[in-house]
Amino acid sequence: MKKYKALKNHEMSLMEKEHMEIVRKMAAECMVLLENDGVLPLTVSGGNIALYGNGARRTVKGGTGSGDVNSRTVINIEHGLEKAGFNITTKSWLDNFDKIVASAKEAYLKELDKLSESTGISATMLSMFDYPFREPQVPLITKEDVDKSDTDTAIYVIGRISGEGKDRCCQEGDYLLYANEIENIKFISEKYKKCIVLLNTGGVIDTKALKSIRGINAIMYVGQAGNITGLAVADALLGITAPSGKLADTWALDYWDYPSSKSFSLNDDNDDDEYYTEGIYVGYRYFDTFNVTPSYCFGYGKSYTEFEIKTIDITADSDVISLTVKVTNTGNRYSGKEVVQVYYSAPKGDIEKPYQELAAFAKTKLLAPGESQVLVIEYKLTSMASYSEKKAAWIMEAGEYLIRVGNSSRNTRVEGVIVINRDLIISKHENLFRSDLPFEISSKGKQPYSYPTQEHEKKSAKRIIVDVTNINTEKIVYKREKPIYCNKSNDRKFTMDDVMAGNISLEDLVAQLTVEEMANLCVGSKRGEKEEQSIIGNASNIVPGAAGDTTSLLSSDRKIPNMIMADGPAGLRLNPHFITDADGNLLSGGEVFGEFRLESESNEEISDDAVHYYQYCTALPVASLLASSWDMDLIEKAGDLVGKEMLQFGVTLWLAPGMNIHRNPLCGRNFEYYSEDPLFTGMCASAITKGVQKHPGIGTTIKHFAANNQENNRFYSNSHVSERALREIYLKGFEIAVKTSQPMAVMSSYNLLNGVHTANSYELLTSLLRDEWGFKGLVMTDWFATHNTDFLTGKKERKYPASSSPLCIKAGNDLIMPGGQKDVDEIIRAVYKEEGEGTYKITLEELQYCALNILRIILQSSCYENAKPYIEQFGELPWVIRVNN
Repeated sequence: MKKYKALKNHEMSLMEKEHMEIVRKMAAECMVLLENDGVLPLTVSGGNIALYGNGARRTVKGGTGSGDVNSRTVINIEHGLEKAGFNITTKSWLDNFDKIVASAKEAYLKELDKLSESTGISATMLSMFDYPFREPQVPLITKEDVDKSDTDTAIYVIGRISGEGKDRCCQEGDYLLYANEIENIKFISEKYKKCIVLLNTGGVIDTKALKSIRGINAIMYVGQAGNITGLAVADALLGITAPSGKLADTWALDYWDYPSSKSFSLNDDNDDDEYYTEGIYVGYRYFDTFNVTPSYCFGYGKSYTEFEIKTIDITADSDVISLTVKVTNTGNRYSGKEVVQVYYSAPKGDIEKPYQELAAFAKTKLLAPGESQVLVIEYKLTSMASYSEKKAAWIMEAGEYLIRVGNSSRNTRVEGVIVINRDLIISKHENLFRSDLPFEISSKGKQPYSYPTQEHEKKSAKRIIVDVTNINTEKIVYKREKPIYCNKSNDRKFTMDDVMAGNISLEDLVAQLTVEEMANLCVGSKRGEKEEQSIIGNASNIVPGAAGDTTSLLSSDRKIPNMIMADGPAGLRLNPHFITDADGNLLSGGEVFGEFRLESESNEEISDDAVHYYQYCTALPVASLLASSWDMDLIEKAGDLVGKEMLQFGVTLWLAPGMNIHRNPLCGRNFEYYSEDPLFTGMCASAITKGVQKHPGIGTTIKHFAANNQENNRFYSNSHVSERALREIYLKGFEIAVKTSQPMAVMSSYNLLNGVHTANSYELLTSLLRDEWGFKGLVMTDWFATHNTDFLTGKKERKYPASSSPLCIKAGNDLIMPGGQKDVDEIIRAVYKEEGEGTYKITLEELQYCALNILRIILQSSCYENAKPYIEQFGELPWVIRVNN
């Protein structure tokens, strides 16, 4: 009889209540105050509020697709304000909009059915990916609406939703504001004494129109804060929890200011090939170096109070640069938190450099008016190196390195000058990623951003000459050969129980596994053509709604248990309610995909002794909002929360965090990713991984590795990126996460990278990930990466094919998910092929290598009761930032 860890009680558990309270507090802290003339915080809890906008009642808790969370309830902003004691006086306007949306949705569903019939793709899949529902324009606000509202305070909520499988667009109702939204906000800014605009979005939208409207008193980026969004927004507006977020991205004055804008995704009518011609100049690196004025700069965010940041001292040696910084709340009314940001500007040399790069950061505790805190912020001297493709090495060129301290990328002072007297090669590598970029933009001859006092600050800053003669060059060793494990005993069949008992080694077990057994082990749980085309997110019948699991075909004779995987990264995505018969057999229904819910069997077919189970999970703030906290302790606490729910429901691997770079604001999945900055991204992913992996036997799966920066044609898009841009921008965050938190797993991405599918790239998955970075976990594909995806995307002519199952094994992509019999058969054939026969040949040792990686993680996982926290088995690895409060 199957055993389920789900709860049998429908009532809200103590843990669920506690987690909602934790998320409520952390979400409010993440919110970013963009503008405020003093109207916020609202000083009175109660009274009338005029509430408008598509996000007021239809508040977006997070994005769509596998990043969604099936939480018990969603508390919208209307409800949150009412809970705080306010009386919403514009319900008739909100009701009217609900009717407009209902009518639009009815028409949408009819069109969806027609499209499904013509394409052969299920309506559920179409709605989740290529053709999500797009809300219509809001109705115009009338004088009658204002007169009936009986208040001098209006709040307008702009909501936007995006998701997996489809990029956003620079059009009205998406990146741009609808015409009616602009007219409405202009109107209420004139009619109400207090006008507050809230941005309920997963990422950047155009703020040009908003900033042109006189009479807006405050703008707050509230993001998508999970299922308690409304409560957290009310707390932030009232100052119950002081919003202390800072932007994790540059918000441009105009979308076309982004260097990738003209060719991004379908902007140039080509989603087969994406040329990263901006090179390393992503986000603030571009805006600062090319002196393009943003609407809001990277790291920007106001507070309800004011702070003074004073650098007390800077010291440096060949190991660490250390800054002692005093932060004082100089306000006299409100408490708050401040973020100290440290940037460096490297000297011009043979290697082109951006104007500045983030080096380190730290967030204060909650400081009362007049209170101070001294922060000691440290980072590695060698982290200021640049990658030279010419020398295939990380190099610090001789010259002056300016150290800048402040609270946003465009509000810093030069506080120190670190002088390096000679070129220093930090580490020698091989160039692993040949690209065919036609060109990369250059900053030569460009005048970067500057400010009036910069030259004076350079002259007066503390100068430190660092002796680097004792720094040795690290030389990377690439292990091209893999060992082969020979069966030493035919007396009996080895099992995983023998390994657990210490009677044999894991290698002994692998040596005895047949090719067929290993092929099955390296392919996920799905088998059979019909099953291969079932909906994503309903793969496991042990944890219903989980995304998938490793095979159970070896459980009876080899005693190899299977690991359960659940989607993320805004929490676990599971079926909230499922039913079994008295014998534990799962009954159909209960699956949830966005707004589609497959109902359980009718009451007539469900016996009285059927068992009901519940898996209500907490929806976290989306990654883009969590990152805005700039608080690694807060993000680690979010991981701890998810870890507890994983143990509660029996999940081994969380398919999160997502950590691709925000190269362009229109990427449909940016809400799942953290930032435009690689250091910041890596630290966020490391923090949440540490939070999860402090629990025994469970872990994270960092994804999507790598250069997965668009959603249109994501299975077959080819990202053309230079070696330097990859290493400094798109791979650096993953490197930091691996070296500082050693996640249990890595998920390769769908896309090709310089002509090779990432799942088939030995250079990416073995040479870089394991040989250079020391990764110890397993690598899995994204779902259906090796399959024909017509059932997901429709039949189309494609420039590039899907990735290959045998080449996954050759590359060190250990586990193919969710897999199918086709994958198993192809792997077996590839091992037995004679040289020259067919296209692909893989060796026995390559298959053994992947099998060993999977078994090693299973052995350390929660499949066993004596599992230990995974991170402790590898220890903390030193990197980049240490902060002492």
